Order: sequence, then C-alpha cells, then structure tokens
Amino acid sequence: MARFLLVGLLLVPIIEIAGIWLVGRWLGFWPTLGLMLATSLIGLWMARREGRQAWQVFNLQLNNHEVPTSSAIDGVCILLAGLLLLAPGFLTDLIGFILLIPFSRAYIKGFLRHFFSKNGCEWPIHRYTKIKFPS
Repeated sequence: MARFLLVGLLLVPIIEIAGIWLVGRWLGFWPTLGLMLATSLIGLWMARREGRQAWQVFNLQLNNHEVPTSSAIDGVCILLAGLLLLAPGFLTDLIGFILLIPFSRAYIKGFLRHFFSKNGCEWPIHRYTKIKFPS
C-alpha cells in the first residue's frame, strides 16, 4: 500500500504537468489558464452545494437515531473532491468531479465496503461507534 501511495505521489504531478503542457500547446497559454480556473471555480461551487446536502442528510440521520455511515462517506468524498479541485491540473479536476457526482459515490462506497469486508474488517464506522441515544 505504501508503494502504491509513493508511486501515486510521484506520478500524479508528472501527469499533471504533461497534461497542462499539452493543453497549453493545443489551446494556448491564456485559454489553458482560463480553463483551469473555470474548472476549479465550478468544482468548488459544486463541492459546496453537495457538501451542504450531505451535511443535512448527516444531521437528519443523527436526529433519527441512525448511524450516518453513508452520509459520512459522502462527506469525506466531497471534502477530497474539493481538495483535488483546488490543485492545478486536469487529472485532479477529473477525479474531483467524479467524486462530486452522487452516482459515482455510490460505486465508491460499494468498493470500500467490499475492500473492508475482503480484508476481514467490519465497515469501519460501525467498529468505533457505539451510539446510544436516550429515549
């Protein structure tokens, strides 16, 4: 897992620089800069909107005495998407937009459930939470 993370940390900036350079050669400097700024602004607006909705669902689940596993994962995906959209580059913007789409987050949650159950773990939030609400 550490090797995968290290390779990713080295490879992503190289891919981003190459992508920006290629788009810059194709469109020119100012349109490329404008496109990068536009994707960041649109993405942050979407992250704010989706984040607000996830926060409302999270609070609703808490008020209904439910463990908010799904909305917590949504919140983490939206936070990660916002951070990726702030980074300059087109690859991180693409991954950030994918994380913002509710349809794709459902697949990500399914993958995480499969990953944790395959490795002999419970769905992680259930292991650490023992929420008991007074009646």
